[in-house]
Amino acid sequence: MARYHIETYGCTSNRGESRQIESALRDAGHYPVDGPEAADVAIMNTCTVVEKTERNMLRRAKELESETADLIITGCMALAQGEEFREEDVDAQILHWDDVPAAVTNGECPTPGPGTEPVLDGVVGILPIARGCLSNCSYCITKFATGRVDSPPVEENVEKARALVHAGAKELRITGQDTGVYGWDEGERKLPELLDRICTEIDGDFRVRLGMANPGGVHGIREELADVFARHDELYNFIHLPVQSGSDTVLEDMRRQHRVEKFVEIVETFDRKLDYWTLSTDFIVGFPTETDDDHAQSMALFREVRPEKVNITRFSKRPGTDAADLKGLGGSVKKERSKEMSELKMDVVAEAYESMVGETREVVAVREGTGDSVKCRDEAYRQIIVQNASERGIELGDTVEVEVTSHQTVYAFGEPV
Repeated sequence: MARYHIETYGCTSNRGESRQIESALRDAGHYPVDGPEAADVAIMNTCTVVEKTERNMLRRAKELESETADLIITGCMALAQGEEFREEDVDAQILHWDDVPAAVTNGECPTPGPGTEPVLDGVVGILPIARGCLSNCSYCITKFATGRVDSPPVEENVEKARALVHAGAKELRITGQDTGVYGWDEGERKLPELLDRICTEIDGDFRVRLGMANPGGVHGIREELADVFARHDELYNFIHLPVQSGSDTVLEDMRRQHRVEKFVEIVETFDRKLDYWTLSTDFIVGFPTETDDDHAQSMALFREVRPEKVNITRFSKRPGTDAADLKGLGGSVKKERSKEMSELKMDVVAEAYESMVGETREVVAVREGTGDSVKCRDEAYRQIIVQNASERGIELGDTVEVEVTSHQTVYAFGEPV
């Protein structure tokens, strides 16, 4: 759980984006504090309307960098002119609005609010299928808040999913601290059954996105799980597998329940069974025992599996965790390693979105965007923005066929066909 400070500049749309970010952060168990000095992470939602504003954004970013442990910059200037922050050597992550909540972690499991009740947010239905996890990661403080995994019956979760669809959900987000171990508290591996039943037993036009699943839990069900994805168009071809390091030595020190080979085997299974899918993963850079060679192994793994959605987190000590007692690496080391991996990330993601230009995709409009635009998702959960939505009669929940016309590294633009 992280303490955060958020600052918003510019128009009403930006303020709306910040409200969505804060809502997601609070749902995940993070909490606001007064001022960047008291925060684990500061978030700056930027504006770029005029040159003077740009100069003010750069000045404030440098101030925030010196006042907080970690800085995330998002918003219009970050997305349109992110290179200016890099040229000024501002030590920050440059992220799209949608990617901010997932980045405000220390590689920990997400922590939803009390209970496992579903929530309808516009046309997005959020369904926590269980609470808790089975991991004992040395750096994670979340486990102290959530405890061991507690899985409601499959039938109960199917009924909750059905209620969300009947209430208007066009996208179901299956969430939990670790969805891959759903049912393990009862000695069963129930995730494939749950996804299969949601897709076959619920009437309606909707898509399903599976939330974070640790490789240790997924490995034993990888074949069955990939078969479910291949069988059902309702499932986005998207899976979030946080690997955290490409070094088995570091994974052992982190007390992760997988090793690199198992992670790669999962990726290879999905590669074999799905023609078009998105891998999302997480890396922690600068873990106290991470050597230069360990970092090089992480970079090599990144290049090998080429994930298209990546959360890169610099290690920070959490009180009460075993990793907090380890002698940490210097800030400059973590900064350089984070910068190197972030640059590779941007290259990989840009390559993925560039490959889409000129192609036609069927997308679902799931969120309002900036101005008169909508954020849409294709079958692999890649984000495609459609502008002038109201003029074209496109509303949230609509399924639209678009031609991808261009991209902005982490998302694409599409024109309705």
